[in-house]
Amino acid sequence: MEKTIQLKVKKELTLEQEKQVIRLKGALIAKGFTDIIHISDEGEEFHINQFIILPNKKDEALDFIKIYLIEKGLISTIWIL
Repeated sequence: MEKTIQLKVKKELTLEQEKQVIRLKGALIAKGFTDIIHISDEGEEFHINQFIILPNKKDEALDFIKIYLIEKGLISTIWIL
């Protein structure tokens, strides 16, 4: 059974934050957590990035995302929903 992970991402980012967000998405795909990430608008301030993940990789993916957000200083830029 597949599970969905959603990330709420600020639209207004610095150039460095934007690069880090793109790197996070690339890493999620490269590590085999997902094949594609869907992006939708949520008002004027945020995007929702949503992707499907296999249940046996969900905890690993969430751990990776949390560590990445802390290491890259994106805690106030991206939230896991």
